[in-house]
Amino acid sequence: MDNVKALDIDSYIDSILISDWEGVKKPDPIIFKRASERLKVYPKECVFIGDHPEKDVKAAQDVGMIGIWKRDHQWNEVEAAYVMDELDEIPKIIKQLNSVSC
Repeated sequence: MDNVKALDIDSYIDSILISDWEGVKKPDPIIFKRASERLKVYPKECVFIGDHPEKDVKAAQDVGMIGIWKRDHQWNEVEAAYVMDELDEIPKIIKQLNSVSC
């Protein structure tokens, strides 16, 4: 949360679920579905940002979410809707998503 506030991107975030607090670990689809339910939207209306290709990006995409990969140099090729290097790229990506959906 400190990073989210420091980057001034909290206005782009409606919900954050922490695996330990939820008692469910990624890539279990329950945690992704739970996020969608809390937001009262369909998974296809959710964006999930993560740095692990399987546990984050693929797992989110498997339930229908838009998966964004925060590049981690342990992996080379990751199938994701968007790829970013830094969290401060979130506003730009959200604007792109909004322009596509309008």
